[in-house]
Amino acid sequence: MKVILLKDVRGVGMHGEIKNVADGYAINGLFPKKLAEAATAEKIAEVEAHKAEHEANKQKEEEQLDNTVAALRGKKVSLSIRATEKGGLFKAVHEKDVAKAIVSEHGLAIPESSINFPEPIKTVGEHVVMLASKNTKAEFGVLVVAAS
Repeated sequence: MKVILLKDVRGVGMHGEIKNVADGYAINGLFPKKLAEAATAEKIAEVEAHKAEHEANKQKEEEQLDNTVAALRGKKVSLSIRATEKGGLFKAVHEKDVAKAIVSEHGLAIPESSINFPEPIKTVGEHVVMLASKNTKAEFGVLVVAAS
């Protein structure tokens, strides 16, 4: 019997997949627990349309991220962080800090997972950070200034 999985089922498949299972397993195991539903022609078309819409949205988000990374290529942000007199920071700069600075200074949102530090930023000064999307990479400047 063909079923559409409503949840992940160990040994069978993942949510949204269309699978062939034994009739008894579907009727006695999957349907009562609301883990699956019968795969009718309308339901299959609905699942396929949902998958296509999800893929289109994912593609659109990737293109937006590529454009954002390209727009930030060669630009800089400045961060004001408490530091010692010798220039060491009391706390390291994290991806979250850089993402917030990009939003406040450039008005562009970028996910923290797209920001990569070649080495941890723990001192005052200018540092280079890599911004990466699926298709685009760019170097980005971070100027760390000691807060007064």
